[in-house]
Amino acid sequence: MKQLKPKLFAHRLTPFRTNTREPLVIQIFEPTKKRIIGVIHVPALPGDALGTTRKAAFDAALRDLDALADSGVDGIIIENFGSVPFHKGTPSDPTPPHQISALAVLANIAKEGFPELKIGINCLRNDAKSALGAASASGADFIRVNVHASSFVTDQGIIESDAANTLTYRKLLGGNIGIMADILVKHSVPLGETDPARAAEECVGRGLADALIVSGHGTGAPVSLDVLRAAKSGAASAPVLIGSGLTLENAAELLAECDGAIVGTALKVDGITRNPVDPARVKALAAFFR
Repeated sequence: MKQLKPKLFAHRLTPFRTNTREPLVIQIFEPTKKRIIGVIHVPALPGDALGTTRKAAFDAALRDLDALADSGVDGIIIENFGSVPFHKGTPSDPTPPHQISALAVLANIAKEGFPELKIGINCLRNDAKSALGAASASGADFIRVNVHASSFVTDQGIIESDAANTLTYRKLLGGNIGIMADILVKHSVPLGETDPARAAEECVGRGLADALIVSGHGTGAPVSLDVLRAAKSGAASAPVLIGSGLTLENAAELLAECDGAIVGTALKVDGITRNPVDPARVKALAAFFR
């Protein structure tokens, strides 16, 4: 009688490959053109330190939504910008429910009203789980995560990455929400020395981010061209977007080194972050992306 060989370890005959990211987990935009994503800076809400009324906050956000959608952007990201000072968004320092709910409601209005646009959510300071929940409930397409890999010192204290739980929760929700992750995020410094190319490589290869964001030192601050190039070199096939400081004056130079941009301040009246969106500024800058 012929003796059969055990098959318990037969899987070892198949080579195991690591860090294979083709195709990306979520392709947020088609890769054929550079994309401009406008920002809705939601004003302070009732319950926030500077909050007034729901009507005032929502009227301002919806005004900016209409101005952006009608002026040529490819996507819009909605963030609780006015809810300063921010909570970390951790179990010990959670984002207040009223902020998460407002983001979900506004994202749903944006998605229902402008289905041709990609809609994103950024739950400041670093609440990826709440952003995913709001995105799932609203039908939004992606979220922005400020600290997806590594650890950073911020005005909220030390913020650590939570990529494993973020990816697990996304899978639980259905797995179709894109993750745009910052490297060397603005308003922070890394806890240790960080090379932009290596940070990009690890955020994609180990953090499984779908796209990367490179910003300057603060809101509206320009991106370092050297950092942008280094991030692009380490990002493999993942798109790299500018996260702050793109203007009419530097657009041609910076867009040659990346795949698109998230633009807030430069699209506002007089280039002031807390002013309303200026449709003329949106149309002028969007022309660089055509």
